[in-house]
Amino acid sequence: MRVFLDFEASSLADASYPIEVGWVFEDGEGESWLVRPAEGWDDWNAGAQAIHGLSRQTLLTDGAPYDVVARRMVEALAGHELFASAPSWDGKWLSVLLRRAGLPRKALTLRDTDEANAARIAEILTPALDGAAIEVLTPGVIRRARMERDGRVVRHRAREDAEEERQVWLVVGRMAQAERDRLDQARR
Repeated sequence: MRVFLDFEASSLADASYPIEVGWVFEDGEGESWLVRPAEGWDDWNAGAQAIHGLSRQTLLTDGAPYDVVARRMVEALAGHELFASAPSWDGKWLSVLLRRAGLPRKALTLRDTDEANAARIAEILTPALDGAAIEVLTPGVIRRARMERDGRVVRHRAREDAEEERQVWLVVGRMAQAERDRLDQARR
């Protein structure tokens, strides 16, 4: 099953670390975890805090131990297709979390959400169009789906951001189905 995942982090610096992770399965089920910083995770940026609204004290008080979060992620997400809107950043924080917990970095692998969107379009349109035509249509469908979702209030919290990516994926599917219906109608 596809899973949309997002991290919030202490900053965008090299020494940054994950402070929250959230994921949502394509069926809408999901989880969110605040991550208590590990010893030595000292990086903190007030600008990042202003965006996500989480204080370091909140993490120390309410966060789950990093190793508990990492093990839960592997338990819940192994074997599923994981997608993130910023896989290089989210992958960095995933790696930091897994390695610190003593788990292999490759226990979970992230791909770009637009790969999930493109696959969804192809699933729906393959019976009606050839691969080249689908490849031409795909960027426009994804762009229109993102534009439809523009203007939504973004909280910059992990599960909400992951849910927003799922919503884009759902809109992509709806738009692809409308295109398929249009093509089927034109052939009749």
